[in-house]
Amino acid sequence: MRRPLLRARLAGPLAVCLAAGFVTTAVSTTTAVAAVPPGFTDTVVISGLSNPTNAAFAPDGRLFVTEKRGLVKTFDSIADTTAAVTADLRPQVQDFWDRGLLGLAVDPQYPTRPYLYVLYTHDAMPGGTAPRWGDQCPSPPGATEDGCVVTGRLSRLTIGANGVATGGEQVLLTDWCQQYPSHSIGTVAFGPDGALYVGGGDGASFNFADWGQRGNPCADPPSPAGVNLSPPDARGGALRSQSVRRPAGEPVSLDGTISRIDPDTGAAMPGNPFAGHPDPNARRVVAYGMRNQFRFAFRPGTDEIWAGDVGWNVWEEINRIPDATDGVAENFGWPCFEGTGRQSGYDGPNLALCESLYAGGGQTAPYHAYRHADRVVPGDGCPTGGSSISGIAFETDSGYPSAYDGALFFSDSSRGCIWAMQTGANGLPDPNRIVPFVTGVNIPVQVLTGPGGDLYYIALGAGELRRVSYPTGSNRAPTAVATADPTSGAAPLAVTFNGLGSSDPDAGDTLTYAWDLDGDGAHDDSTSPQPQWTYVSQQAVDVSLRVTDEDGLSDTDTVRITVGDPPSQDPVVTIDDPTTALRWAVGQTVPFSGRAGDAQDGDLPASALHWQLTLQHCTSPTNCHEHDVQSFDGVASGSFVAPDHEYPSYLDLTLTATDSDGNTGSATVRLDPRTVELTFTSSPSGAELTVGTVTGTAPFTRTLIVGSNNSIVAPTPQRLLLGLRFRFANWSDGGARSHNIVAPSAATTYRANYQLCLFTC
Repeated sequence: MRRPLLRARLAGPLAVCLAAGFVTTAVSTTTAVAAVPPGFTDTVVISGLSNPTNAAFAPDGRLFVTEKRGLVKTFDSIADTTAAVTADLRPQVQDFWDRGLLGLAVDPQYPTRPYLYVLYTHDAMPGGTAPRWGDQCPSPPGATEDGCVVTGRLSRLTIGANGVATGGEQVLLTDWCQQYPSHSIGTVAFGPDGALYVGGGDGASFNFADWGQRGNPCADPPSPAGVNLSPPDARGGALRSQSVRRPAGEPVSLDGTISRIDPDTGAAMPGNPFAGHPDPNARRVVAYGMRNQFRFAFRPGTDEIWAGDVGWNVWEEINRIPDATDGVAENFGWPCFEGTGRQSGYDGPNLALCESLYAGGGQTAPYHAYRHADRVVPGDGCPTGGSSISGIAFETDSGYPSAYDGALFFSDSSRGCIWAMQTGANGLPDPNRIVPFVTGVNIPVQVLTGPGGDLYYIALGAGELRRVSYPTGSNRAPTAVATADPTSGAAPLAVTFNGLGSSDPDAGDTLTYAWDLDGDGAHDDSTSPQPQWTYVSQQAVDVSLRVTDEDGLSDTDTVRITVGDPPSQDPVVTIDDPTTALRWAVGQTVPFSGRAGDAQDGDLPASALHWQLTLQHCTSPTNCHEHDVQSFDGVASGSFVAPDHEYPSYLDLTLTATDSDGNTGSATVRLDPRTVELTFTSSPSGAELTVGTVTGTAPFTRTLIVGSNNSIVAPTPQRLLLGLRFRFANWSDGGARSHNIVAPSAATTYRANYQLCLFTC
């Protein structure tokens, strides 16, 4: 299935999902209730972030954090509660679905070399200038139809002594053509050899097998931009992941690759596998054939890269590059392979790039793969169905129990879990020794190690950086206790807070205090154990205290302050249009309107309203995951164009209102699609036919959303009647053997006709 990594409601996964996707709204600051193994603690390090995507620790103790919208923030240390804005890249970053500022690396010699490296979606057509689309994709062309084409960009920022970027950005690379809003860029990281490594997904469709048949805007061969490609010679769409295998003289794309480059120039490092290739992109590549390797990391003490590759409908992969510096290129096979087997949506069309790979071998199998339908570990408590592998990190000097020595940690943003793959007798992570580590995470999109060797992770949905520690007899976590006097009253209300009831079980440990007094989710309002605050308007505020011990272990407590006599109330929100009676088709323009009010303010103005359109992709009636599609601020009415997606799925339209006291209320209407039953038959009967990524024996029926775009393939030759060989003749709709269909409004039968092979096929 397609799963953008950053698809969940950010009120933010793609995915990727990170599907691929691997998703541009306000973040909820509600912390997910996560569970860790006995003896471990899971605590908040930084909160109040807006759709965080990366954290990076500098050698001097500074902490840099990126937000998907294009902000880079810096904290002096993990104890710092007040961020400085290091760089504002929002004008050139497209923050849409799985696109945004997704990669960050600190120069290992920082601050001697005062550089940050950022990897983001550049809001520009290939060769163009920003901005092109803004943080949206209008229809036409439509995000999942013809696609709002953009590129990825890698830049270097020079950071001043105050933590703020100076002198603009030095662009090192602009590439990674992306037609569709997932399978975007992901990780930038330094290797132990001092080279910079950078990865990006294939930028192709997550709804159908994409070889460049929808306009070919990335100008993939063998035809120019604007000319649809067709099998067997098509080398576009997802096949960009195999572009280093294109015929001589054709351009090489960085889509679906990991590159090894000079951190000062962006040029290929010496000794790369394709060092003698005339194309500069080919010279950069050390691994390819990946769909959406959103996160990767080096195993400590080695030149091994371990990458998590977000799959399509069946598999998630962990891929291993044994030595990124040995001049040997690893080809992980996408889109010709997924997991260990052939990918039927790309196998059936007999695409030349795949057929030659099938014939000649050379595909590197995944080190480990898990099926979307299965649990990663039996009984791990994590949901199945949706999957988007979203984090890779290794244990190093953590002080964790010895069972975790050298373990590989990996996360899945769709399942909301982090696992540890413990090492085997050979010292490598052992797929037979996987244990759940953190469960119930609110969209984990990065795992990394940091101060103390502990595992840290970004919970995008909660707007937090969190830390998993293992307190020993020498140090245990503190307990936060927050009180307030008074807790309610008329405005203006002066409140005295007290955190001195907090305690630490370790005698002699000194606690530090950080308060969120204004309820914005950030503990940046006071460091006093007994602060005072005056509330001047009616509101209900959840005030939070975070206490931290000398080793960085922390705990939080919350007390609610109600200002108003009588207390202010949340707005009452009404969505007038559309109603649940609507049945939408792909590409349909859907008008919406709504209103809100409360006893204090009366009818709220349009400026108080925020709309969020979210696509819910379901693998069962009770297992759905979210993909944010579009948001609308400050309007009481408007319209949206229904997006393309595979079935089963539906849309949620949510209206949130904020009154003058800061109180919020919301309402959501579920909008189900209009579906159609399409039947696929063959003559003679029994042919294996592929619709999207699913292959079935004809006749069979598929439920599709009206107006959706779907690839269909009739593989040839096949053994049908009496075991005789038959070759494809034609489709009943007149389409080519491999072509796309738009699901009609009425039930329709598509028949693949075959002819007996009299001599040869």
